Parts: sequence; structure tokens; C-alpha cells
Amino acid sequence: MKRRVIGTFQMLVDQRGLPLVAQITGAQVHDSRMLIPRLESIPAVEGLSGRARKRPSKLHADRAYASRAHRAWLRRRGISARIARYGVESRERLGRWRWVVERTLGWLHRFRRLRIRDERRAEIHQAFLSLACSLICWRYVERFS
Repeated sequence: MKRRVIGTFQMLVDQRGLPLVAQITGAQVHDSRMLIPRLESIPAVEGLSGRARKRPSKLHADRAYASRAHRAWLRRRGISARIARYGVESRERLGRWRWVVERTLGWLHRFRRLRIRDERRAEIHQAFLSLACSLICWRYVERFS
């Protein structure tokens, strides 16, 4: 009988839902602890003209990331933050942008090896996650080219 190892993954997507950064984490790691490392690991993305962008201009996030430290760090980096605040904004307002992330998570969960983690080694699960993200990007390029 295989031992099931439970973990989760963190990812950042662009406005079309294409994964920019995806990394596995432990099951007990809170999402907010991984925000800054994920933003710093974004690769340079080439646009139609000009220099390649290293950071997004705007970040949409849910209430899990609503802390003063995160907002101050994003402000120092020149990233405008659209993060729901406790007791001020409802989560329905972020629903316009949140569905893009949820759709990408749905695309990732189509890959059976990512739904339930059977691998004992984290690097194998990370390889499957990277492969799934590559396939999602490939399907997008194939569809619109």
C-alpha cells in the first residue's frame, strides 16, 4: 500500500490564467508566508515592445495576504496591491479576478498525479507540477497561434 503524502502548491498567474510561478509547499505552511518568495521568483516576461518585465504592475489577492508587512513590501517594490481587507471589503469584489486563478487550479487538477500526491520525494512532485504548467502554457500557445 502506498503512503499518501499531503502537500499543496502555491502559484502566481498572469491575467489570462497562465502560470508564471508554481512551487510545492508543505501542508501546514500558510499561504501568506510564500507571497514574497513567489513574487521574487517571477521570471522576466517579454511583452510586445520594450524591456522584459520582472514584476507585475498590480497584484490581486484574497484576505489571506492582508497584512501591513505585505502591503508595505509591495509598495516599496512599486506594485499596486488589490488585497481584500478584513471588515472593509467583501470577497465578492475580488471575484472578478479570482475566477482566473480558480480556473487555472481546475486546469492543474485535471492532471491526476497532482490531485493526490503519491510521491515521497518532493522534487518528483515539483517536476510533475512544472510539467503540468508547461502543458497549460503550450495549449494556450497552440490554441492562439
